[in-house]
Amino acid sequence: MALNYIWIAFFVIAFIVALVKLIFFGDVEVFPAILQSTFDMAKSGFEISIGLTGALTLWMGIMKIGEKGGVVAIMSKAISPLFTRLFPEVPKNHPVFGPMLMNFSMNFLGLDNAATPMGLKTMEGLQELNPDKKTATNAQIMFLVLNTSGLTLIPVSIMAYRASNGAANPADIFIPILLSTYFSTLAGLITVSIIQKINLLNKVVLAYLGTLTIIIVAALIYFSSIPQEQVTVISNVLASIILLGIVMLFILMGMKNKVNVYEALIEGGKDGFNVAIKIIPYLVAILVAIGVFRTSGALDYINDGFRWFFEAIGMNTDFVEALPVAWMKPLSGSGARAAMLDVYANPALGVDSFAGKVASVLQGSTETTFYVLAVYFGAVKIKNSRYAAGAGLAADFVGVVAAIIISYIFFY
Repeated sequence: MALNYIWIAFFVIAFIVALVKLIFFGDVEVFPAILQSTFDMAKSGFEISIGLTGALTLWMGIMKIGEKGGVVAIMSKAISPLFTRLFPEVPKNHPVFGPMLMNFSMNFLGLDNAATPMGLKTMEGLQELNPDKKTATNAQIMFLVLNTSGLTLIPVSIMAYRASNGAANPADIFIPILLSTYFSTLAGLITVSIIQKINLLNKVVLAYLGTLTIIIVAALIYFSSIPQEQVTVISNVLASIILLGIVMLFILMGMKNKVNVYEALIEGGKDGFNVAIKIIPYLVAILVAIGVFRTSGALDYINDGFRWFFEAIGMNTDFVEALPVAWMKPLSGSGARAAMLDVYANPALGVDSFAGKVASVLQGSTETTFYVLAVYFGAVKIKNSRYAAGAGLAADFVGVVAAIIISYIFFY
């Protein structure tokens, strides 16, 4: 229901804003532009879905090899002590924990293309346990919110964009992004745990979270000790080795257990293709609403309002130029990326300006909440998302605030 109200609000607010611009400011271009955006975003939604087809077909095929080869069962058993406490509705050592762990791991390494198929596989597994197929379960909401909070160790794509735009040190946003996503993930975890009455002070949960924190701190220390120009190279190589290592492990375990690896790949790939087709209407619907809202100018008014507010209370407003990234990030990954690149291209700002660095950190601070909602819930035909959107936005809010504060600490 939350998505229903949000979708309606995007159109209503956009129409009102456009009407005001037409009547009071004589803007005769706004309504044709909004109409054109509906066609453009519908096309974009379809192209994104088709673009996902290849990745979904491949990675869900590889996941099927892992399932038949026994790797998924081993992974599920290893992470089960933590996940059975965060997902109490899911039986201990359930196979769904395997793709769930891989999804979190690939997001952590910045491997978005590989993470999405694992996320969809996880959502399908959780849907099998769902007694009410149209309403999101607690486990599905916990998974989705942790996914949208976007804990990232290696922001490969953002470092690449900074390098291509001539940044002096493309990797200087590495630590701020890691810290921002860490706070965002903690906020999402705490928010959902409070609603679902999950005890995060359990010694098993604390042990796993403590281990994760140690890994993050160790990574911070290591990457801080090497030259900045090496960070991008090492992170790219490391992520690639890990991903290909997982593929090889699946294949070798499949061979060991006498699995027809090729047939398993094809079997899983067919599932991936079907999922890609199923999510098209959900993705088109949310992207069209976002396009209408953005094209109407509503986002610009929000940004101007915040600038006025912060100036009125005497705060430094240098970060405001980067706020369009924050507004777009929960709505559209491509929209947020365009807003970031717009800051880079601004002659008065640039990639190495304070606003440019804030925009970079904001881009990496969280995932695209409504995109993930539409794709993941759409794949399993969930209609009632309950409090998923609110919890996801709470994590986004913490991530944005953390990104701005941390950027002032590191760059101002």
